[in-house]
Amino acid sequence: MIVVDSLSDTYYLITAIIVSLVSFGVIFFLMPKSIKSLKSKGQVVKDYHKPGKPDIPRPAGPVLLLGIASAEVILYVFTLSDAVLAILLTTVIGFIVGIVDDRKVMPGWFKPLALVAAAIPIILLGAHSNYLNLVFGSAFIPILYIPLILVIIPVVGNTINSIDVLNGVASSSVIIALIPILTSVLLFGNVYVFLAGLPLLAGTLSFYKYHRYPSRIFPGDSGTLLMGTMLGAIAIAGKSEIIAVIALLPAVMNSFLFLSSMKKIVEHREVKARPTVLTDDFKLMASKDKRAPVTLLRLILADGPLTEKEIIIQVIKLAIFSSALAFIAIYIQSLFV
Repeated sequence: MIVVDSLSDTYYLITAIIVSLVSFGVIFFLMPKSIKSLKSKGQVVKDYHKPGKPDIPRPAGPVLLLGIASAEVILYVFTLSDAVLAILLTTVIGFIVGIVDDRKVMPGWFKPLALVAAAIPIILLGAHSNYLNLVFGSAFIPILYIPLILVIIPVVGNTINSIDVLNGVASSSVIIALIPILTSVLLFGNVYVFLAGLPLLAGTLSFYKYHRYPSRIFPGDSGTLLMGTMLGAIAIAGKSEIIAVIALLPAVMNSFLFLSSMKKIVEHREVKARPTVLTDDFKLMASKDKRAPVTLLRLILADGPLTEKEIIIQVIKLAIFSSALAFIAIYIQSLFV
């Protein structure tokens, strides 16, 4: 458990406020300009779940990167922490993979394979432990942990990417999951990693204003992969991997269901039979097509059609429940420290 004196507390508090304000402020003030710019350039996609199928600007990733990365650079200058630098580099690589996919439709294998590169900074800079923290203790796996990192970053990145199916779901899922994850990082990890996680929390909170229902802008793959890879890097560097898995259970379940039903890695855009069907009164209902993949959204709709807003509320409730479970796990873990 991290223990600091009063002078350190003051220093960390000031640093936390600065990096949070930078990330929140840059995204809050630049996002409207980005929305206007993307519209003028015709960089929009249809929101098929709404009457008239309005055009929504996409992607928000570049502004998210600018706000979060600016805060991370300031934090690195203050701390010269290798962990902060590793998180920053992982985030940037995740964004690059996403922006490539935003601009050109890539095959299903591209994102998982390319995101392996995002894990390299964590390994090269030693921003990880040789122990995997479990709820009832820890496991010493110095050799196994390296390939595990190469798996975690692509998995978390794609998990957040796959949950981005409705207005505000990806951003709200990240916000809710970050609360127990950062609590765990502060208790069991590195205080610099905790500080490095604040720009993601503040930036995503700022972005949520524009991404919530009804969305004014979509994150795109560059936005979701940025958030996902950074979340994974924070969990690894902050010794909070298992807590992150618990907090992200709805998103993890969605990815697992999709992959297990499809039996291979495919892009959502390549799926011919959609998991949901839009009714004439703009409600979503579960598809009866046997070829359609099983997803969290399809399970939620098993009892009958719901509006988009009703589904979003259900997903948020699941995210809150999972984060509550993560806090219980944190408490149990504290008993073994």
